[in-house]
Amino acid sequence: MAISFKDKVVIITGAGGGLGRAHALEFAALGAKVVINDLGGSLDGTGGNSAAAEKVVEEIKAKGGEAIANGASVSDDAGVAHLVKQTMDTWGRIDVLIANAGILRDKSFGKMELKDFTAVMDVHLLGTVKTAKAVWDIMKAQGYGRIVVTTSSTGLYGNFGQTNYGAAKLSLVGFMNSLKLEGAKDNIRVNAICPVAATRMTEALMPPAVLEMLKPEFVSPAVAYLASEDAPNGIIMTAAAGAFAAARIVETDGVNLGQNATADDVAAHFAQITDWDTAKPYGQGGEQSVKFFARVQEKPLLG
Repeated sequence: MAISFKDKVVIITGAGGGLGRAHALEFAALGAKVVINDLGGSLDGTGGNSAAAEKVVEEIKAKGGEAIANGASVSDDAGVAHLVKQTMDTWGRIDVLIANAGILRDKSFGKMELKDFTAVMDVHLLGTVKTAKAVWDIMKAQGYGRIVVTTSSTGLYGNFGQTNYGAAKLSLVGFMNSLKLEGAKDNIRVNAICPVAATRMTEALMPPAVLEMLKPEFVSPAVAYLASEDAPNGIIMTAAAGAFAAARIVETDGVNLGQNATADDVAAHFAQITDWDTAKPYGQGGEQSVKFFARVQEKPLLG
């Protein structure tokens, strides 16, 4: 059966441009009623107006879709509360949250002020947490919900000059990993998208030919799938230019060196400890504990 969002209500944060706008147009084309949330600020999060969100609403309506605009900052408690109230007053339910809003304040760590670190964490991490928290009880009561958080290759693998952004983006994976467990019994599934796309955040980093390949709309089908009725739970999907892949955190089997092991012993057995051929993912933290309990039952390699 083809994926459809008919009669579904979708909130998309940061939807006034770039990836968020592309996601909004995708969901609207698939039949969703879409809430276009965007502060309308600059790339560093300052300023704001509702023009960008209103423009996307008009695009959707011109194609026969349904959409409303909201100009709240996802880092503002009252604004998030209003976002949810406006949605419920208009359509009476919330089926999907796409947490896409973000800002950049790039600078090498030695030159970065703490206010630039906390500002990025406030929007990416707490902005996602606050919007998810605001829709959580609604989704539980419905017995249905889909949440997609937005991570980044910087969070998964690192990037020079983006310690704040990387910390925020990987923290969202940790958030997802626990939230997926808590929501499962109420049919709430939580996934992460890791996009590479030409947006305000990347246009200064890549040549025009590459930017043309990396249109935001090439990522949106992955987001729609992760938010669909048959979505997986707890997946990190990476996407760029029509290519799609998945990422995982994995851990090696490790070795039991014994409780008297020294730092020198760890160094001497480092190759065995980091034998990635034995690596596998875990569905929750307790599975790692089971692994370690199994290791310590074995005879130590040392004495």
